[in-house]
Amino acid sequence: MAYQILRDLCTACGDCEQACPSHSISPWKGVYRIDAATCTECDGEGEPGMPQCLDACMEEDCIVPA
Repeated sequence: MAYQILRDLCTACGDCEQACPSHSISPWKGVYRIDAATCTECDGEGEPGMPQCLDACMEEDCIVPA
């Protein structure tokens, strides 16, 4: 399962894009989106079970499971 960015909460700061080791986050229509086809949920990267985009995002509940 991948994650998604909620458009209404995204501030388009870009912190999540920089944190993504699989380069699955990109700008889209003024905010950011996660490509579910390439999102690995940071499996094998950093702290197990903790996607790096969640740690980088400053907005509460902006990035959620898809």
